[in-house]
Formats: sequence, C-alpha cells, structure tokens
Amino acid sequence: MDITAAVVKEIGGPFSLETVSLDAPAADEILIEIAGVGLCHTDLAAKDGHLPFPLPGVFGHEGSGVVVGVGSAVTKVTTGDKVVLSFNSCGRCTQCRKGAPAYCHEFMAFNFGGVRRDGSSTLHLGDAALGSEFFGQSSFATHAIAHERNVVKVDDDAPLSVLGPLGCGIQTGAGAVLNSLDCEPGSSLLVLGGGSVGLSAVLAATVRELNDIIVVEPHQERRNLALALGATHTIDPAAGPLPEQVRAIVGEGCDYAIDTTGIVTVLEQTMLSLAHRGTLGIIGVPADPEAALAVNLIQAQLLGVTVTGIVEGDSDPDVFIPQLLDLHRSGKFSFDKLITTKPFSEINEAVAAQHRGEAVKIVLVHE
Repeated sequence: MDITAAVVKEIGGPFSLETVSLDAPAADEILIEIAGVGLCHTDLAAKDGHLPFPLPGVFGHEGSGVVVGVGSAVTKVTTGDKVVLSFNSCGRCTQCRKGAPAYCHEFMAFNFGGVRRDGSSTLHLGDAALGSEFFGQSSFATHAIAHERNVVKVDDDAPLSVLGPLGCGIQTGAGAVLNSLDCEPGSSLLVLGGGSVGLSAVLAATVRELNDIIVVEPHQERRNLALALGATHTIDPAAGPLPEQVRAIVGEGCDYAIDTTGIVTVLEQTMLSLAHRGTLGIIGVPADPEAALAVNLIQAQLLGVTVTGIVEGDSDPDVFIPQLLDLHRSGKFSFDKLITTKPFSEINEAVAAQHRGEAVKIVLVHE
C-alpha cells in the first residue's frame, strides 16, 4: 500500500515527506495506522550517524495508533485495537526469557538492523528498498508494520495520539527510577538534564516518594517545569561546580543519579556528587561513540559506588506501560504535561523547535 513517510536520504539530512510503498503484513506482522509519534533524541542521533541504521530510511519509534491489519499467525491483537509501539526483541534469548527484553541479545539487529529477519525491507521508494523496521516499527509515517513483541494494547478510552512516548522516552525515565535503580522511598535523586527522559524520572520519583529530587538543567523554563512536576530543587550548572551545589542541598551527596546528557564531563562531576554506596545510572547517548568515563578506582572502592547502564528503563513494555497508564489515570503520573503536539507535516520545524528548547517532548500527529 502507498503511505506517506518522512524519509532521511543521507546522514544529517532533513526529513523528506515522500509517498512510499509499505508491504502487506507477513504472517507474524501487524499493520498500524499511526495516530501520533513522539520525536525522540534517539531518532535524531541515528539520523545524524551517531547510531547505526541504513539510509535512505525511515525512523520513528514512539508510535501509537490503531491496528488495521494482522498476519495469519498473530494472536495478541486484532483489527480495531488501540496500541502503543515500543522497542522490539527476540523473545528467545536468556534476557528475554528472564523478562528483561531491553537487554535482548539481538537488540541491535531487531531495532537498528533496518530489515526484517529474512533481510527484506518493509518499505520502498520506487524500486529502492528503504531502511525500515527502526525499533521494529519505523513509525514516522501514516502507517507502520510492527510485531507482537513490540505492540502493547491499551484501553479504548486512552488518549491515543499522545501515548507514543510511553514506548521509549517516558518509560525510560520512569523505569530508571522504578525498575533499574528501584529507588528507595525517602532517598535522594539527582537528575542530569530536564528533557522528557529526565522529567519522566522526576514524575516517577514523586510516585516513589523520594525525599530530595534535584534536577540539573541550564534552561530556566525547564527548571521551573521540573519544580512544577515535583522536583524539590533545581540547579543551574553555570552557577558553580556541581558537587558543591549538590552537597549544599544534600550534605552527604545523592543516593541515586540519572544522567540523560551523555556528556563525560557531566558524568565525572556527578560521580563526585554521590553519597556513600550511591548509584549512577547512565541513559544519555554520547555524541562520540568512543566516549568513555574514567572512574577513580580508590574512590569507587571507598564509597562503594555503582555505575550501571540503563536501556529502556529495564522495562518489559507489556507490563510497565499499563502500569504507567494506571498511574496516569489515578492522577499520579501526569506525563501529558511534557507533551506538545505538532502536525506530522511539520516534522523538520518540530526538530528545530525541540532543539531550541521550545518543547520538552513533541508528538507529531496526523491531520
């Protein structure tokens, strides 16, 4: 079928709205009519060559929509179901069997490979195959092919068009607090970066009833938003050394820290802001894929610190996304306050607006 998709033709190039051909769903595939799709830093990092993906291709991995077709082997959803799309996984490896699909042994192939498992593409521009299957969906389009492993059915009354970020950015930030670090009630949390991931962590920290929730963010507007969402303190990184500012608030340092910046110098300062037996969770994607954090071994031993990488908030989407929706329904997780909607046709303008800090999380909706 012919659909409209935002095609990137070369590394660093703009999104180009094109009429492309989308395959009919294979036996184990699901066809989704996209209602909305979040604009995520990971899309842009891949577009700019910081993460691998074949070009020309179609990105988009925070889609939500309605099932309009299913393959003969699909049993999880049926036509008319409302769904959120998330990352894909194999379902067979050790980590998937343990309920930890974010650490699937084949995560890169299933989410960045750009093709089906048989090597074919679901998308074509004329006679040319496009990179497809981005996070098992490539949802910067009016329609997308997805899979049972990466669709989550939601209730009919859910606000469908804005649910897509639950599939990646929001579940990553919230999951970092509730799953990955499993922050103890009454403890302290330092959040580096006031974007959608960091502020989702703030929302989750209020759910977990942390005592001190500190957000480090250069933009005053985002610091204000962080406080409105439940942060107890904010820090302007330009106001002085981070460890000094943190310890002026929490004398012993923070029990937990979450970095969404991927900036080595920020991580180094964060290490100096941790309490004894503190934990640093690394989420941010660095601009330099060779970036490395040097850890002082004596300091790490004396303080008993832990450094852990976090992917997708250690989430099993089938379990965690419904939990977040239940929290939202009860008024405890207002992720919608992070979202600004823009027409899908304005995708390039949306990228620029998000880069300027004019919106925390943009969701592109179809007119």
